[in-house]
Amino acid sequence: MNITKEIDAKGLSCPMPIVRAKKGIDEINTGEVLQLVTTDKGSQTDVKAWTEATGHKLLEMKEEDGVFSFWIEKA
Repeated sequence: MNITKEIDAKGLSCPMPIVRAKKGIDEINTGEVLQLVTTDKGSQTDVKAWTEATGHKLLEMKEEDGVFSFWIEKA
């Protein structure tokens, strides 16, 4: 997967991972991919709801050792 921008939001709690994701997605072009990395368990549902509400595509979501990674394609 070709990642255009990576946002490290580890250690931040809701709503900051989404705030950072929105800022990052605003900085890339349609069709490009943003990777968001966070340690906030709530981000699993937050990111899914945010991508559905904004029309962006959640390509993949993965959890490893308490770190959640999301790959989001900009609409």
